[in-house]
Amino acid sequence: MKVTLTLNGRPIETDVEARKSLADFIREREGLTGTHITCEQGVCGACTILVDGRPVRSCIALAVTADRRDVRTIEGFDDDPVMAIVRRCFSECHALQCGYCTPGMLVTARDIVTRLPNADRARIRLELSGNLCRCTGYLGIINAIEKAAFEIRARRP
Repeated sequence: MKVTLTLNGRPIETDVEARKSLADFIREREGLTGTHITCEQGVCGACTILVDGRPVRSCIALAVTADRRDVRTIEGFDDDPVMAIVRRCFSECHALQCGYCTPGMLVTARDIVTRLPNADRARIRLELSGNLCRCTGYLGIINAIEKAAFEIRARRP
């Protein structure tokens, strides 16, 4: 099937198999390996990307569903000022360990601080419930998101 999409700001028109997952398309066809695949059931969140600005589990989304959509992977945030704050806060709050969940966790964190800038710790936990981390115990991640949201709110007029 022919699909046309924008991937990290770059227009793409290509043929894809109807059953190819969006994660496999991104990793295999486009060589963007920052999108990690773990559970392949949409449970762990390591494959989280943005499609039209919303978090999507790319391991259970078909590539054909990205037709005429704007897709953004972790590699697409290199120059994003919000993601720069989120990344720095993750580092400062020791929210990173093995790094396997990190790309999906960062995409989700960015979504939280932009969509819910006043989220309290309970709401942050709820929003993170679709992202699993086996290393950190989540405290550093929650602290990082809370800190990033505070900094972003403080910069707004």
